[in-house]
Amino acid sequence: MKFVISSGLFLTHLQAINRVINSKNTMAILDNFLFNLKGNTLTMTASDSDTTMVTSVDLIEAEGDGLFAVPAKNLLDPLKELPDQPLTFEINDETLEVILYFQNGKYNFMGVNGEEYPQKKSMSETSERFSINPQVLLNGINRTVFATADDELRPVMNGIFLDIFPEEIVFVASDSHKLVRAKNTSVNAGMKASFILPKKPANLLASVLPKEDNDVEVIFDDKNAMFKLASSEITCRLIEGRFPNYASVIPTNHPNKVIIDRVLFMNVLRRVSVFSNPASSLVKLQLSENQIVVSAQDIDFSTSAIENISVSYDGTPMSIGFKATFLIEILKSISSDSVILELADSSRAGLILPEANQENEDILMLLMPMMLTDF
Repeated sequence: MKFVISSGLFLTHLQAINRVINSKNTMAILDNFLFNLKGNTLTMTASDSDTTMVTSVDLIEAEGDGLFAVPAKNLLDPLKELPDQPLTFEINDETLEVILYFQNGKYNFMGVNGEEYPQKKSMSETSERFSINPQVLLNGINRTVFATADDELRPVMNGIFLDIFPEEIVFVASDSHKLVRAKNTSVNAGMKASFILPKKPANLLASVLPKEDNDVEVIFDDKNAMFKLASSEITCRLIEGRFPNYASVIPTNHPNKVIIDRVLFMNVLRRVSVFSNPASSLVKLQLSENQIVVSAQDIDFSTSAIENISVSYDGTPMSIGFKATFLIEILKSISSDSVILELADSSRAGLILPEANQENEDILMLLMPMMLTDF
């Protein structure tokens, strides 16, 4: 086998699929990229057994067909340091010895029998499918992935719940402290279904979707999901189990309402939280007519901070505590210039909403309060 490929293009595709490979794999073969040479197309695969990503690239020239695997480290590390140029690969069909020729030298290493590489998961005959705009899918992931949990006892919380309706799709994530619900009414799936997408394939999708122009085809059954993009596809094992009823935990009665500049609020929280107890990151919000007083203190080190923010506030004076790191994460994931903070009292969850949603979107963020024992 022999093929010639642009080093820059080759590196871009390898870096995309390399995100799948774990630092420690249970199977040695998974430390490799799988290459399938057929005609003038090279198909590249990376897998961790649960998640598989496949991408294809057209070659400058090619001879022969075949399947072989190459250690990821042997390719990626040196390619990062090479200037863009044609690369010539020669592979011995019998021994799988690989010789890589480039402008000023060559690399020589051994390949692995590609037949040993695990096959990607196949969809069942009962699988469902729908198409979604790549920007809609990207926004849904970016709005929610930060709120997923790392909970071994409740694995259903460790992914993004896609609740699919005939005329809308809802992305939901929660770690029991915060919850994000992002609706989009531009997706007409024509079905009622749902699945829980693990965090790793969600992040993989977020890394490749910005370059996509065409709709993404989503195919799923009760165990696996496949996302078909223009030049790649991602297959993953879904998280099994029932996601909690997210609608039931979203409060409906919030008499106290604040409208506040998002970036200003975020910057104040970042400054003030420096003086909070590192273990709790607790900040206090004291709301009164036309202002919020943001404060924090660390009794152990006798440090404290306080800042005032002018706001539009409709409600009774009250104080509430939040974990600053969580509140900042929520504000970062909202794109609106101003946010609405809706509160009932100091013991019930607060809602953070964008003052202006993007077209076809309805975003809601929920954050549980913390006790103000130190104030």
